[in-house]
Amino acid sequence: MKINGEQLDNDIYKINLEGRMDIAGAQEIDLKFTAMTGSPRKYFIIDFSGVDFLASIGIRTLLINAKAVNNRGGKMVILNPDDNIEKILTMAGIDVLIPLFNDLESALAVLN
Repeated sequence: MKINGEQLDNDIYKINLEGRMDIAGAQEIDLKFTAMTGSPRKYFIIDFSGVDFLASIGIRTLLINAKAVNNRGGKMVILNPDDNIEKILTMAGIDVLIPLFNDLESALAVLN
């Protein structure tokens, strides 16, 4: 699993994920993902356009970090999940805590 980040503006940080968020993939990015979503940053766009598989361990990684961000008064959104991943996230109720968007402008509007 690959992970990289980019500062979009003073308040919003975009994290780009690529690969499979299975046991191996989630373990591979866990520490870096946690560091990227840590303080002092508050607003995050998690770009899922490169993620082709999501297991429960990947959902756990997202939830733990989204809750920490929310507890600091921040917000996390997911951008461009494919149809199968969007169904998984919606069925699990993850979209209540981490809203899902299919375009960058909508994701940015929610965070600004």
